[in-house]
Amino acid sequence: MALSVKDKIFDHGPFYHGTKADLQTGDLLTAGGNSNYKADFRMNHIYFTALVNGAGLAAALAKGDGAERVYIVEPTGAFENDPNLTDKKFPGNMTRSYRSEAPLKIIGEVTEWNKPGPEELQKFRGKLENNKGEIIN
Repeated sequence: MALSVKDKIFDHGPFYHGTKADLQTGDLLTAGGNSNYKADFRMNHIYFTALVNGAGLAAALAKGDGAERVYIVEPTGAFENDPNLTDKKFPGNMTRSYRSEAPLKIIGEVTEWNKPGPEELQKFRGKLENNKGEIIN
């Protein structure tokens, strides 16, 4: 599914979502969960990417004690470039990151991706902890 918003053409997929939640094919990921990056902040969107390693990084940074999981997802409605990583903060959409208010349907799982090492994870966690920027919700 490719959608156009404001004359921008998005990826056709496949799309991925990284998490530590143990989910099944057919399950729906929905908006309204707490942010992995800002305590006590409820998200109005569900986020995903067209880069499997980006989803793997999100899984590694996700809160919780579960195993890192990367799911193949299908948007069930309209989606847009993630403004937290794209034009409102950075030019373009190099991370191929998106968000939707509509659920994402899990259609499979990826079991192999380039997992970030401890030093890379610490670097990202440090950036998140020091980030005073606002999340565009």
